[in-house]
Amino acid sequence: MDFSIADAGSGAVAGIERLEKLCFSVPWTAEQIISQLPDENHFFITAVDSGGSVLGYVGAMLAADEGYISNVAVDPALRRQGIGGALIEKLVSMAAERGLAFLTLEARASNAPALALYEKYGFRPVGRRKNYYEKPREDAILMTLFLK
Repeated sequence: MDFSIADAGSGAVAGIERLEKLCFSVPWTAEQIISQLPDENHFFITAVDSGGSVLGYVGAMLAADEGYISNVAVDPALRRQGIGGALIEKLVSMAAERGLAFLTLEARASNAPALALYEKYGFRPVGRRKNYYEKPREDAILMTLFLK
């Protein structure tokens, strides 16, 4: 599948919002997405096809030399085609270039495909957050990739 990775801009908000609704039981609103667009405190990148449709995205909030991945999503109809991996690789590269010490994220304990994807790129389980998710209520596995 042909796609490119680029910083998310305001033109990507509708596509990101569409993926939020497809992928999450408690999706972010357009206002929440806009608050996360790239700036000095956020990485937010998208995978887009040749027509500009958003196929997937990943965002991270930055604090000092720490990165907290907020969401990773790929259109369910397009999973297992390298989109999620390409997004994670680019995010890790951006974090290393910025000199971050680590990237961390939470994933549903039952989301084996996501956990396997993150492990493939060097993230390791470092903890569990009890009852972190709603709809349905579920634990989160805290995963971290140490860059330094």
